[in-house]
Amino acid sequence: MDDLPARPKTYPKGRSLRRQIRDFRADLFAALPERLYRAWLAERRNLIYRSYIINQPDLVKTVLQDRPDDFPKSPIVHDTLRALLGNSVFVTNGATWRAQRRIIDPAFARGNLRSTFPAMQAAGQAALARLAPGKVEMEFETAHLAADVIFRTLFSVPIDSDDASRVFTAFRDYQRAQPLWNLPGLLRLPRWVPRFHSRASRRAAAEIRRILLKFVNAHAARIAAGDIPGDLAGKIMTTPDPETGALFSAEDMVDQVAIFFLAGHETSASALSWALYLLAKYPEAQARVAAEAQAVDPATMAFANLSKLAFTRDVFRETLRLYPPVPMMPRQTVQAEPMRDRVLPKGALAILSPWHLHRHERLWNNPHGFDPERWQTENGKACAREAYIPFSAGPRVCTGAGFAMVEGVLLLAMLVSRWEFSLIKDREPRPVAHLTVRAADGVLLALKPRALVGAGASGADIKNKRS
Repeated sequence: MDDLPARPKTYPKGRSLRRQIRDFRADLFAALPERLYRAWLAERRNLIYRSYIINQPDLVKTVLQDRPDDFPKSPIVHDTLRALLGNSVFVTNGATWRAQRRIIDPAFARGNLRSTFPAMQAAGQAALARLAPGKVEMEFETAHLAADVIFRTLFSVPIDSDDASRVFTAFRDYQRAQPLWNLPGLLRLPRWVPRFHSRASRRAAAEIRRILLKFVNAHAARIAAGDIPGDLAGKIMTTPDPETGALFSAEDMVDQVAIFFLAGHETSASALSWALYLLAKYPEAQARVAAEAQAVDPATMAFANLSKLAFTRDVFRETLRLYPPVPMMPRQTVQAEPMRDRVLPKGALAILSPWHLHRHERLWNNPHGFDPERWQTENGKACAREAYIPFSAGPRVCTGAGFAMVEGVLLLAMLVSRWEFSLIKDREPRPVAHLTVRAADGVLLALKPRALVGAGASGADIKNKRS
């Protein structure tokens, strides 16, 4: 097997426009050339769309941190996901977005992460009980696990409750039916032109929102009776906007819960499955994670002991570098923007690409290789500051970034402490970009129970050859 981790399929040149559109709707990577791993600013154009992919760190900083209001989220995102997300914080801009963040952010403060930790552990323990030796499709299992975490932390119910299980099933249906881009939005047709969505995606989105509204209404009834739930939904629903005093309505809350499910379930499942693939491919690193985890027993440890999983954290960070769950972040210019030797016109589609930035060959040592120890090197530390944005950056940084890092490290440690993961011959996964970076045919791994690993095990040098 190739010593480097799996990379996207390279598509042939000379494809017809019809084939390009079909491939692009199924996989964003289908439209992207190899040169983007070295380009600072690349213009992409064809008969359908024109965009600019920005990889230069200071320009990325301009867009995300220095002048974010001049580069709002592209309406393409809203056009694509509106049926599910409504007017959630993920798609809004300006004053609406700021008001939403003022209400949401306090629930994800670090102090509240401590209170969600036992729920994450309970979800992990349930996952350990579900797993069995043999060949296992890990994307399905990690999706089940991540959804369980969301329901336990948001609404204090496990995934095996009937309604939670139906949301999980409907969300899988939505992902399969929903293309990455909505064509009228990509073509920037006037807003009065309908943004058609498939019947299957609309049906799945409606089912998800219907069930989420039941959970929200049940919480609202408890709050009205003076019984405020201690979970994340209870905190958000009782937090007024500090500037206006407004609370989320039930429909507002469904919008937000939908994005928590999309961001907290879909992205966490993606990251966990890729992390397990990487540890299966590099067993020396897996042995180190297992030894570190068994030394503290993540299934029962206190929140304060999370810091003892230092190498596991670096593995998870490296996974987010190689396989950022959200591979592209589309923004739109509100005025003409000079960048390098070009001027991006007003209304241009400016795309930030964590996928290419995290693997940029002018920035990272061994950019396509798996090296968790890079985070302790000068190059790794410098790139972490300038070229690492798995959760975006600046004012629009993902409000659940801290939650995701706690969840990912904890669950990875729990899984590897009890099970040994290995690759199956001729089943190397192929990354494709749907709503998140997933494997085209899943991540199929072989599992067997893990024997107790000595706490002193350190593993061999896991650095692979430079690309």
